[in-house]
Amino acid sequence: MQSPLDIGVDIAKDELVVACAANTFAPHTIANRRPELRTWLKSLPPGSRIGLESTGTYHQLLADLAYKLRLAVFVLNPRDIRHYAKGVSTRAKTDRVDAQIIARYLSREYLNLHPYQPPTADQRRIDQLLKRRAKLTAIRATLHQSLNTLDSCRSEVRAMFSKFDALIKKIDLMLARVSAACPERLQSEQRLQSIIGVGPIVGMSLFNLLQRVPFRNADALVAFIGYDTRPDDSGQRRGRRRLSKRGPGELRRLLFNAAMSASQCEPWIPIYRHYRDKGLSSTAAFCIIARKIARAAWSIFKYKTTFDPKRLTCQP
Repeated sequence: MQSPLDIGVDIAKDELVVACAANTFAPHTIANRRPELRTWLKSLPPGSRIGLESTGTYHQLLADLAYKLRLAVFVLNPRDIRHYAKGVSTRAKTDRVDAQIIARYLSREYLNLHPYQPPTADQRRIDQLLKRRAKLTAIRATLHQSLNTLDSCRSEVRAMFSKFDALIKKIDLMLARVSAACPERLQSEQRLQSIIGVGPIVGMSLFNLLQRVPFRNADALVAFIGYDTRPDDSGQRRGRRRLSKRGPGELRRLLFNAAMSASQCEPWIPIYRHYRDKGLSSTAAFCIIARKIARAAWSIFKYKTTFDPKRLTCQP
């Protein structure tokens, strides 16, 4: 029986380039279509591992097909692969080189990676709607900043923003329908919304993530979102701590907004003031509150409870 292979895949819209860490086969191109992918995947030895970068939507077909065929799939952060390529002094960047680098990275690091778990139909639908809502919100904010002082076109600008608001509201209604179709999901989201500062969109985003990824503890959730602090120490020097900012940036933004809202309400006001009195900036205080909200969400999801303000402390 042939030994399992570690395979790297560089993905584009119409085709992908595959390479093997052990050089069992030469790098080659495969069409990014279901029949060709199934034929190729079935030819691989059982237990083979496939690494591919997250590409928005282009990687989903391969990842889902490989998972159904019981192959180990790892969807990797492109930034990690880029840094790894620099670390091993890669001199070129082509699709073939990228596939080889992914295969090399996978063969050495797979024990520290999380296998791909495909989302359910509802989870994928909610993810898609949330991404589109985030894009609309970002575009609206950019246009508002750019056109706010254009007095000569004020009525046209207002009409355009009304269209944006109507479209965002429609997406919110579509999200609400998906949640309402599953009573268990709706109840879980409502429990998360018991956290002061957390609204429907934040609650839905948190639940979608918690339902899909089995985090060991609250700290694992905080690290996944990118609200964990990154030490910068060497010898006697103690550098400034900064957020890692890894993981889903949109959820990180939503939690920050939730923290800003929460900081104006009890029981978060004393916590916010505590960190401000310690000399922290408002941004740092909001990040600490966002971290606490994430930890509370993990506990509520795991133990099926509601938010208890008495459990809040001033520990970061």
